[in-house]
Parts: sequence; structure tokens; C-alpha cells
Amino acid sequence: MNNSIRVNCTKKNLKLIRDFVTEYLGTYALSDILMNQIVLAVDEICANLIIHANHEDPEKYIALAIQKQGEFLVFEVTDEGVAFERSNYKEPDIQEHIRIGKKGGVGIALVNRIMDKVEFSSKGAKNICRLYKKIK
Repeated sequence: MNNSIRVNCTKKNLKLIRDFVTEYLGTYALSDILMNQIVLAVDEICANLIIHANHEDPEKYIALAIQKQGEFLVFEVTDEGVAFERSNYKEPDIQEHIRIGKKGGVGIALVNRIMDKVEFSSKGAKNICRLYKKIK
């Protein structure tokens, strides 16, 4: 089974990524809720990279590789866009967003709640985001 996908940075490719992750997760006995949460988290990271880091430039690409490491599924997303500066990131108050009806800006907070571990790193021009999810 193929465990990686590479797409150019257009929003229409998010469906390809979601379908790819869903298909991969189908090989594990996960609840629908867990499966949907994982797909949502990966989709959110990929959407951020496509929209914010790569400005929806179809000349640029993001890649997603999934592997099982012990009891964790590891989703590794790589691109060559503008690196996400985690040190500059302040988690939003989701309740406040809901109260004022603000849309957007909660993606990373959501991903942090769904996944067990989220790591961002850069090597030269390459940015790497790793998402870890413990599965039974």
C-alpha cells in the first residue's frame, strides 16, 4: 500500500489528501470519530501549508507520508514554503472565538487537541511537520 502522496499547492488537492488519509486509516480498526478527527487534523495542517506557507502556488508542492512507529501513526508533511514559527504562535481562546463568531485561526489549536504530539522543524529549504497519534 502506498504510504505517501505529493500534490501541488492548490486547495482542490485537499480532497486528494483527505481521501488518501481515509484510505490509509481504513486498514486500522478505528472508530469513525477517531478517523474523522485524524483526517481533520492532517487536512488542517495541509490547508495551512498550501494557503499560508505556499500562497496556493501550483508550482509548489507539499508531500505527506504516513508510517506506523510502535503504537503511533506518524503523519509527516513536508513543503518548501514559509516556515511556521511555532515560537511566534499563541494558542487562541477557542471559547472566545465561538463567542464572537470568529471563523478561522483555530486550526493549530484543534490539531494540538486531536494529536498526541505535533512537531515542526526545518532543514534548509525543507519544512517538516510531524503529527503523532497513538492508536490501539
